[in-house]
Amino acid sequence: MVDFGRVQKELQECNKDFEVSGIKVSPQGDTNLSHLLGTITGPVGTPYEGGTFKIDITLPDGYPFEPPKMRFATKVWHPNISSQSGAICLDILKDQWSPALTLKTALLSVQALLSAPEPDDPQDAVVAQQYLKDYQTFVGTAHYWTNAFARTYGVEEKVQKLVEMGFSEALVRSALESVGGDENLALEKLCSS
Repeated sequence: MVDFGRVQKELQECNKDFEVSGIKVSPQGDTNLSHLLGTITGPVGTPYEGGTFKIDITLPDGYPFEPPKMRFATKVWHPNISSQSGAICLDILKDQWSPALTLKTALLSVQALLSAPEPDDPQDAVVAQQYLKDYQTFVGTAHYWTNAFARTYGVEEKVQKLVEMGFSEALVRSALESVGGDENLALEKLCSS
């Protein structure tokens, strides 16, 4: 069973210094602490700079003795992250997990992975090949994807874009609020309801 007391403390720790760490975590629903939404900022000096990336986090029943399941909800062009599913290839999210690690350290590691791709251990072979054989095209594509999918716009701009797609303003605002302001997740929610 998930240790929800520990999860509460970890959420407080994650959210106390967002301006410094660029990391925060919130529950996906009203009170479900086993399904969370993490946010990381793109590291300075990388093609991901200026982006805000959402990470879907599911805590297994064995947490903290089992690693959290994390995947990018925001599309990202990176050798160690699936451009299709958002799956992350990172050792601490698999066999190198330790109960001493926390959600914050896991998200800091994911953020560090954006700065230091490991193309020889890829999650996405196409991206890894591009990284190794045509680095400038990789950087351009990663930068384009960051601008297209991870740039944060004001709430009103997001509302306007989604309303222009034919959804009511009330539904749009509710969907955006329920997914922490992530326009792509809100669109998925609107389309599935």
